[in-house]
Amino acid sequence: MSEPWSSTGSPSASPSADSTDSLSTAEFGRLAGLSIKALRLYDASGLLPPAAVDELSGYRRYRPEQLEPARRVSLLRRLGVPLAVIHEMLALRDAEVVTRLDRWWAGEDAAMEARRSTYYWLRTSLAHGDDPERIYSVRTEHRAERKVATIRVEVDQQSLVPAIGTAQWTIRAHLDEQGAVHGPEHWVIYHGLVTPDAEATVEVCVPFSGTVEPARDIALRLEPGRLVAFATVLRDDCFYPRITAAYEAVQRHITTGGLVAAGPPREIYLNHWERLTGEDPFALVAQPIEE
Repeated sequence: MSEPWSSTGSPSASPSADSTDSLSTAEFGRLAGLSIKALRLYDASGLLPPAAVDELSGYRRYRPEQLEPARRVSLLRRLGVPLAVIHEMLALRDAEVVTRLDRWWAGEDAAMEARRSTYYWLRTSLAHGDDPERIYSVRTEHRAERKVATIRVEVDQQSLVPAIGTAQWTIRAHLDEQGAVHGPEHWVIYHGLVTPDAEATVEVCVPFSGTVEPARDIALRLEPGRLVAFATVLRDDCFYPRITAAYEAVQRHITTGGLVAAGPPREIYLNHWERLTGEDPFALVAQPIEE
């Protein structure tokens, strides 16, 4: 079994900073593909501390065995992986990193697909007039109470899709470790209005059955049974701003029917993005209402 990527420990201030088998910041940066500025940043953040720091000069020295994790940090940063996620990866063994990297990449893929869809929608409406809006029918049904594992995150429109993916797979990994049963369904509950210019709190939920202990960032709760009004959205339509038509249809149904909202709106995802085609039902835009 492979070792974790990083086991550098804390830098020392001993004379080993002048050891002949250590590397200067410039040498280490050149071999690792990292700038001196980046090395300073990764030292300050605790991501890649030097092996030793000279007390008098402040010069940093690195061990040759730190090169491999440093090169991986360099590659991950070129991919755009956030520092917090790299921190997680450096503590994992290679096989676990593969899983974590795949999950992060799937989130990036979904985000790019959403951006691409928004681009085509905007370009088509500018070039040929408004895109014909899909007409949504709205249904009402009672959903049974469920145990859910949840993570809350603060996001804006740009970071929404990757954050949902990261939170969902973090929850699923924890549920797997605990031996819980969970299907592909997951929810995103909007506790505020997410826009391109403003962040709001969203809650990513995965329903499960079994006995589970909470984790540091993962809360467990019982979602009560409730009546919801909802519209079904196809995968190809599940991007901003096109999905707003489903929200508007649900809101019209509530207003014209004299119904009363009872809780924040949510998107209930029926399956994983990559398992569906563009014309498959993908999500329910749902609003809990008073019974």
